[in-house]
Amino acid sequence: MAIQVEVWGEYACFSRPELKVERVSYDVITPSAARGLMECLFWHPGLRWWIDRIHVLNPIRFTNIRRNEVKSKILASSIRSVMMGGQSPLYLNRAEEIQQRAALVLRDVHYIIEAHFDMTEQANESDNPGKFQDIVKRRLANGQCYHQPYFGCREFPAFFRRYTGTPPVSCYAGEKRDLGYMLYDFDYSDPQDIQPMFFRAVMDGGVIDLTDCEVVR
Repeated sequence: MAIQVEVWGEYACFSRPELKVERVSYDVITPSAARGLMECLFWHPGLRWWIDRIHVLNPIRFTNIRRNEVKSKILASSIRSVMMGGQSPLYLNRAEEIQQRAALVLRDVHYIIEAHFDMTEQANESDNPGKFQDIVKRRLANGQCYHQPYFGCREFPAFFRRYTGTPPVSCYAGEKRDLGYMLYDFDYSDPQDIQPMFFRAVMDGGVIDLTDCEVVR
């Protein structure tokens, strides 16, 4: 049984991987970001979330902002060096590393996420779909989450509630739009070789249907 969650926020940034220095957002929330948002609301090793549909309710609008970021990161080689007795510094001096970068982000986003979950082999004997379904509904009704959901970046919080009304009407009703290739998710089957997966995102009447989309690597 699908669970519908209404999410909205002032800003969002679902970064395109091909544009690395200056952040540029996809037109809509990605399935992987939607899955991460659902895991913020309820995560358990005994289940795996799958996104079925994304309803885009508000017009897709962009705005430019400037954000303070650091220009480097602590290298894994430095950590290994310290573990072996080396003296490499394991910190970043923000005053020296900080720089401003432009970002093209979404504004005034509003979605309804339809999702379902499958049980995994890590579920306990006492776990079952009905139990998890009741927990998720209760947590949504109480506004509970493990940590504040966000739209791509932690400074862009996502507000949420359970959606139980009639099928939502999008501002793109009656319109079909091809959004091009978009990140679908990551393949974690081999922890040593995590691979990104992409799909051709088509928004039909404001709805991106993921139940039968073709995924490419």
